[in-house]
Amino acid sequence: MAVDLFLLVAIAEIAGIFVGFGALIGVTRPDEVSAFQAARLRALVMVGLTIIIASLIPVTLNLYGITEHTLWFASSFFFYSLNWIVIIMAFRDPANRELMKTETQRRPVTSILFWSVLEVPFHVLLILTMLGLFLSLEPAFYTTALVIYLFQAAFALVQLVHSQE
Repeated sequence: MAVDLFLLVAIAEIAGIFVGFGALIGVTRPDEVSAFQAARLRALVMVGLTIIIASLIPVTLNLYGITEHTLWFASSFFFYSLNWIVIIMAFRDPANRELMKTETQRRPVTSILFWSVLEVPFHVLLILTMLGLFLSLEPAFYTTALVIYLFQAAFALVQLVHSQE
């Protein structure tokens, strides 16, 4: 488990860098940030913070002696729930809904790839972990879900950078 813990902390550090870059982009020209850019910035920060939290959940639970399936179930359940909270919060904002609609219309292939390559596998991996069907693969499933979510953060960062004029 020690190697997994170091990997999880490293993933949290990488996500922190993404959040920092996003914040830096957002504060360099705050008066010139469009509603779409602000929505992208919020998405990047929310995804990055979710990764940091989700990376540190198993590390923290392990300190309390929680191990094996209980560790990965609890971590996956919390990560999965946190992801849905972020999604629901994002779609409550009209600017985010409009951005999603606009991006889907402008770049349908990118949207399809995002959902099929990044979002669906993320959910499947966490659900498989919670179900406990492959106990020996639970650390790999959880870590892979984190990496996929990290790719989502990278995707959000790229979109934010490309939205700058």
